[in-house]
Amino acid sequence: HGADAYTGYILTLFFFILAMNFLGLVPFGSAASGNFMVTGALALVTFIVVEISGMRALGFQGYMKTIFYAPPGLNPVGTAIMLVILTPVEFLGKLTKPFALMIRLFANMLAGHTLVLSLLGMIFMFASGGAVIAGGVAAASVTMVIGIMLLEVFVAFLQAYIFAMLTAVFIGLIRHAH
Repeated sequence: HGADAYTGYILTLFFFILAMNFLGLVPFGSAASGNFMVTGALALVTFIVVEISGMRALGFQGYMKTIFYAPPGLNPVGTAIMLVILTPVEFLGKLTKPFALMIRLFANMLAGHTLVLSLLGMIFMFASGGAVIAGGVAAASVTMVIGIMLLEVFVAFLQAYIFAMLTAVFIGLIRHAH
């Protein structure tokens, strides 16, 4: 319920990340999503949107119950113990979600590009080994790079989808906290 207000943000995230990922597939291009500062900025904006949407949907007091939570029906000592234990856990959970988004996108994009560059680097490593060896390594390396690049197209779509979908899930979770 109320998801229509966030459709623009989610779609903007998806297409922005997808465009950044595709720029990394262009020869001599670099994916901005392979930089942790860019993915960190995306995660920070997502964190702000999630927390503000939760505060708007639940009100200030309801929002604070997502951090300071104790199950109803406990005696005062049990409530105090639960608050001491659960408050840091809930607070760290709020910070961990966007951090996980940031690391997931950054690591996957960086790993793919590192693999492609490593495979291409094999050509130069074996260049002094003779024409037959260098030619065989070059052919195998280029073949593997083409396969990895096709996989990178899939990964570009997948990472944009995962970031956008998890953002939508986080917004839905905070708006309908129990």
